[in-house]
Amino acid sequence: MKIYLNGDLVAKEDAKISVFDHGLLYGDGVFEGIRLYSGCIFKLEEHLERLEFSAKAILLDLPLDREQLRKAVCDTCRANNLENGYVRLVVTRGPGHLGLTPDGCGPGNVIIIADDIQLYPEELYEKGLKIISVPTRRINASALPPAIKSLNYLNNILAKIEAKKVGFQEALMLNDKGEIAECTGDNVFMISKGVLFTPPLDAGSLRGITRGAVIDLAAELNLPCREQALTRYDLWTAEECFLTGTAAEVIPCVEVDHRKIGDGAPGSTTRRLIELFRKSVLTDGVNLSE
Repeated sequence: MKIYLNGDLVAKEDAKISVFDHGLLYGDGVFEGIRLYSGCIFKLEEHLERLEFSAKAILLDLPLDREQLRKAVCDTCRANNLENGYVRLVVTRGPGHLGLTPDGCGPGNVIIIADDIQLYPEELYEKGLKIISVPTRRINASALPPAIKSLNYLNNILAKIEAKKVGFQEALMLNDKGEIAECTGDNVFMISKGVLFTPPLDAGSLRGITRGAVIDLAAELNLPCREQALTRYDLWTAEECFLTGTAAEVIPCVEVDHRKIGDGAPGSTTRRLIELFRKSVLTDGVNLSE
């Protein structure tokens, strides 16, 4: 495997950075998870834009511009002969002192990993996923805007651990108002009375790339979509539910907190959106052959 590291493609065992990097010491940096389908990097421009916005929000100067980042991602996929897989693009603050201040840090490290990924077993896409709400709350959006995709995921990791401890693969996270924010790595959608609902961004939800793609697909189906505050009760009584994320794609959710969603099987609208999404990933992105 070849890893992109600051302009070079190096062997996995040679991909090393300083232990003084503030990305390691404090989670000070940003990242994107990007999917590759049949040689097409899905929504690469949207991912690069979000990376730029995240970096700007934390006052981090990206070492590469948009064109250079685009080329680096494509070159890394080609170097690994990857046609389908997952790309992790990371930019750290760079090495500095042991204090919190980023003064003197740098230059930042740009790391790109292109590899295979399988977040959930394939059978769950057919039968549906069961999730549970956990004690760990999503960080308040006024404290840390959820639009910033930073390297510090401890909040989400704790929620994931709590879910795994009681036998679930995914956790439903609430905000400090008790409203649904998101899952540990996925956005949440539900369908009720012919309307698609998803929590608003100020509830603590990441501005997911797959989330946006599904909202666009819903418009193609003339399916009304509303971003509004949702509670666990709303999910418990929904007709359908599904999660979206770069790694998870679109996966049905058939049980929340031991309560069946609908009849306990993936709903027809969810299945239709999955079908449309899987078609869109082959055309909506940057083709490695171009």
